[in-house]
Amino acid sequence: MNFLPLALVLWLSLTVASAVACEAMRFTEIPIVRMSASPAKDAVRLAYPQSRFSTDGRTLTLDGQHWLDWGEVRSVVPEEMLETPTVAEQFRYIYPLEFDLRQREEAFFDPGRIRNHGFFSTLYFAEEASSRRSLVSVRHEGLGNASFQVTSRNNVSCQLAAALAALADMKQDFSPFFREVGGGFFWRKVSGTDRLSPHSFGIAIDLNPRLGGYWLWSGARPGKVGRYDNHIPEAIVRTMESFGFIWGGKWHHYDGMHFEYRPEIIIHARMMKP
Repeated sequence: MNFLPLALVLWLSLTVASAVACEAMRFTEIPIVRMSASPAKDAVRLAYPQSRFSTDGRTLTLDGQHWLDWGEVRSVVPEEMLETPTVAEQFRYIYPLEFDLRQREEAFFDPGRIRNHGFFSTLYFAEEASSRRSLVSVRHEGLGNASFQVTSRNNVSCQLAAALAALADMKQDFSPFFREVGGGFFWRKVSGTDRLSPHSFGIAIDLNPRLGGYWLWSGARPGKVGRYDNHIPEAIVRTMESFGFIWGGKWHHYDGMHFEYRPEIIIHARMMKP
């Protein structure tokens, strides 16, 4: 395993809800620390320092109060894994860190789209009012007038502010992608399901939907999505990934406008690289 350079820690005075200094991390550069035989469990520990495991590694606790069964990767059809996954199954597919969309052509290859409800309701919120109380509006004038409401919990708002600042510093014209954006927080279920959207927890943002695209709009059937004509620049994707946001354009069931704060998925992908 190759160990990458030390973490790049940024102290940024950014306008979020108010002008305050916040600390942001580049998850593509932080040192990889192995603490067990399970890369997935180590990724959770690194992404969320408040997480702990029982001595036998079968139970996960968050904030020292809420316990979750880690579970295992079962031999079930992909649809069942998507609807009722274990925590372990969130790592069933390894997120590709390369900007290569060929892997998404595999049916149900959706790294990060599999979400255990207990994991997110514990890390974040179980009801709408609490989620709303945590919201911060994040924008950067260098990218236009787009503003995203995201949670301050687990440093999400700080990470997003740092990502937008990094994009603005590139001096490229990203404004079309930040025009008429899909937004951030929205307490709702994923279309056509009973599963809460990650937007409900304030951890996801959608860029310009017309440039991003969404698999359901193509009329495709689950597991048979096929081609995705991407318009999101590699620079946006790599920058967002660096600050912990995975991109839905790498999913078989593509959601090209969608970025979601999942640093554990980024860290796990680094751990699993040859």
